[in-house]
Amino acid sequence: MEDESGNEGDGYTMSDSPLALWRIEISKSFQNYLDRSAPHLVRRWLVTLIAAVIYIYRVYYANGFFVVSYGLATYILNLLIGFLSPKVDPELEALDPSAASETSKDPDEFKPFVRRLPEFKFWYAATKAFVVAFVMTFFSFLDVPVFWPILLCYWLFLYFLTMKRQIVHMIKYRYVPFDFRKKRYAGNEKPSSSNSSQGDENTTHT
Repeated sequence: MEDESGNEGDGYTMSDSPLALWRIEISKSFQNYLDRSAPHLVRRWLVTLIAAVIYIYRVYYANGFFVVSYGLATYILNLLIGFLSPKVDPELEALDPSAASETSKDPDEFKPFVRRLPEFKFWYAATKAFVVAFVMTFFSFLDVPVFWPILLCYWLFLYFLTMKRQIVHMIKYRYVPFDFRKKRYAGNEKPSSSNSSQGDENTTHT
């Protein structure tokens, strides 16, 4: 009995330790901040822009960390492609006869564009990437000496090649990854980071 009660007591202490409670509170507060920031698109991207400017100034001041910058730019490009791509690839739909028959029932029906990477997740991942890259610039062993114009030319080549393929894909399957119509929310419902991750699925179309 004493061992069992002792084990239970230890388990209770482990689960309710001050460090664990502190981590839970920090996690809840951070998630609450994300939920409240979800509808403020312009403000959120301004924060990302400020983070990007700070990082660029840090790299310029340090005159190094070009490999880190190349990795960051490539990661941002990958996020951008996910943001511009549909959740379901039209090429896969074309290979599926059942899906093709369902989509061809009413060709005039408007179908909202659902992104593979929703805007909120794109913003969050990009902002976090700039913060992590900024922290990495304080570790000298990550400053690998390299001729940065080569990396720049290679990234520009990768960017134009990737965007060309994306634009050709958009023209071929006739979709536009932007919807400029205003979103509407029923009643007093407000968007949050959880429902923002659903992309354009929450948009009410007229």
